[in-house]
Amino acid sequence: MQIPVKAPTDPLWAATLNSMGGLTYGIRTERAVRQEAIVFVIGLAVGVLVAPSVGWYVAMIAALLGTLAVELLNTAVEKLADRVTREKDVVIGRVKDFGSAAVFCMLCVDALTWGAALALRFHWL
Repeated sequence: MQIPVKAPTDPLWAATLNSMGGLTYGIRTERAVRQEAIVFVIGLAVGVLVAPSVGWYVAMIAALLGTLAVELLNTAVEKLADRVTREKDVVIGRVKDFGSAAVFCMLCVDALTWGAALALRFHWL
């Protein structure tokens, strides 16, 4: 006997399922999202060993989560831009470059956060 599955009626639960579906799809289909997700998972474990304190661990993981979020937004912008037109368009090219620059900025935040944590942990500062 199979139990019928009802669609979630709670908006928060439905939104959570949609979010997880988007994350899963992004990881499955987009190389950059997959790479950021792998770095995040590795960072969860390595951060425990590297972080000088709980506060630092939270900041380090938050930086990685921020990068994953910006990468997902960048992917969304690129997909939407490609949907609008596949032809060479200067404005759409710049919009895609803005998304790429946002990812670069978050990677710099990662480097600064993790670099400072490593420097504190190993007394380089």
